Amino acid sequence: MKVALCQFQIEYEAKAHNLQRAERMVASASAEHAHIIFFPEMSFTGFSMNVSVTGESNGETIKVIQEYARKYKIAVGFGWVRRNGEKGENCYTVLDASGTILANYVKIHPFTYSGENQYYTAGSKTAVFTFSGHTFGLFICYDLRFPEIFRTVAADVDVMVVAANWPEKRVEHWNKLLEARALENQCWVLGVNCVENQGKLLYNGSSRAINPEGETVECLLDREGIIFCEIKDEAAKFRNIFPALQDRRAMLYKELMR
Repeated sequence: MKVALCQFQIEYEAKAHNLQRAERMVASASAEHAHIIFFPEMSFTGFSMNVSVTGESNGETIKVIQEYARKYKIAVGFGWVRRNGEKGENCYTVLDASGTILANYVKIHPFTYSGENQYYTAGSKTAVFTFSGHTFGLFICYDLRFPEIFRTVAADVDVMVVAANWPEKRVEHWNKLLEARALENQCWVLGVNCVENQGKLLYNGSSRAINPEGETVECLLDREGIIFCEIKDEAAKFRNIFPALQDRRAMLYKELMR
């Protein structure tokens, strides 16, 4: 399976413009024979608290991306904002090449440090889907700092996707935490970030594909672009060679965390 990670330069709150530009990225990934392309968190609006501008209730972004998926015959993962009363939900949806929804995830950990929790309702469920012989788990940005939720799906997935708007000033945290999630869960971790300025924040990408041994095999810095990664059965092979996950004591952990 060939995966594309689109390190997108998001024009802040310019949804229509970003959606038009995204079509070129989808077309490029398809031309390179990628099976699926992933965009960053809040892919076409940027990390905005202005739910009245970015939010939607009619699924307009899903409808546009469905057209792209069908036209270019490629699966697409993307972030968008769903209105939920006065607040929004920070969503990430994956469509297959026919436009069918494979998964929809709502960010479990709003970023309180920036006030996201005041404008967005926290999700309460993980999201796992199967595609092209692999099983994926979806996460968004700040979720990366909470290994507990990654562990809940580790036994079921061989690829974890983290879509983010992660600023340049904390990019070393991003790099190290992605590697840690891959190592401890013995699976692929795909981190896809945005790039350039949004309001007062600078993003420098560092989108990367990390194998089950914690090694970065593809990475892109400081510019918009797409990186590609071939994913095979590395997770299963590594888990067979070094079966650390079998020694987990899940019931004990539950008791200790009560």
